[in-house]
Amino acid sequence: MRVKIEESWRTQLQEEFDKPYFARLAAFVREEYRTQRICPVNRDLFRVFDLCPFDRVRVVILGQDPYPDPRFYYGICFSVPDGVPIPGSLQNIFREVHDDTGRPVPASGRLERWVAQGVLSMNTILTTRAFQSGSHRGRGWEEFSDAVIRRLSERRDHLVFLLWGAAAQQKAALKALIEQLKEEYPEETVHGHNEFAAKDCPCFNVKEEFIQ
Repeated sequence: MRVKIEESWRTQLQEEFDKPYFARLAAFVREEYRTQRICPVNRDLFRVFDLCPFDRVRVVILGQDPYPDPRFYYGICFSVPDGVPIPGSLQNIFREVHDDTGRPVPASGRLERWVAQGVLSMNTILTTRAFQSGSHRGRGWEEFSDAVIRRLSERRDHLVFLLWGAAAQQKAALKALIEQLKEEYPEETVHGHNEFAAKDCPCFNVKEEFIQ
């Protein structure tokens, strides 16, 4: 299946796009866009991938479902357009950055400045019906996002994964990766975040350029 996505990601994920589960997922999503109001709009479905090519990824922030309010979600996990209130989950992330580095809390909830620096902020599920959170769970996005994680962990070195929310922490591909890392680096700590992050977690010490 030919999927409209940034070329490096298309190359890395073409094997997934050709699998039967993705054909079923694509058919479901097309019908949902035809008959329902869906977040994000179709043109923004793979927005974070289009803005952050595979070889530029340095940090992966993994969330759960998209914001179900069409005013909020436009294809980058946790990011919101200017002019709308910053959601609590993003406020928590900004507070972690501030507490860890002392940098001011941003006034804008747009995260393109992070994405441009190699931060892939993605949901485990890429679509939802407007005002119906979780309505596209169990349709195939979970398998797809597992494949993204596996491809990154297999073909890229020195990546940082920040898992925000219980669903993100339960990702099958990440659980396998975490167990592998614990075996290889028994002295290191592997962090997972729920929505209300541990105050003293040092995760955002990765690179200060990610929080400009």
